Amino acid sequence: MRVDFYQLSRDPVERVTAMLARKVLQAGKRLLVLSADAEQREALSKELWRAGPEEFLANGDAAQPNVERQPILLSETPDAANGASMVLIADGKWRPEALGFERALLLFGPEDTEAARALWRELDGQDEVTREIHKQDDSGKWRAGG
Repeated sequence: MRVDFYQLSRDPVERVTAMLARKVLQAGKRLLVLSADAEQREALSKELWRAGPEEFLANGDAAQPNVERQPILLSETPDAANGASMVLIADGKWRPEALGFERALLLFGPEDTEAARALWRELDGQDEVTREIHKQDDSGKWRAGG
């Protein structure tokens, strides 16, 4: 399993979530987006729908009916009722259940940097886990490293 760390410094979490969700869907996968904050989940949903009819990213909330149909499911719990193989943690708060997915994407801002570093160290040496950090440069381009 792979854990990708996305250090947010320029673009807001909603925009980065939409960018990553688009890539997940283009790869033919389903995505679970986690946030304990209901307002943040609502903002994320709006951003996913906002791109327009040719690019919108269909999504739904785990509290609504027909969750199994949603290519992108927003939830406060790490239950992939939509059959997602990938999880995106939008609120920066790691959940150990994320290790049960094929891939986890952890988005974190400056306030969560120390927790992300601690998690990076915690995952170090776990043979079944690979890690990669992604940082955004001043032009907005994402760069992967270590």
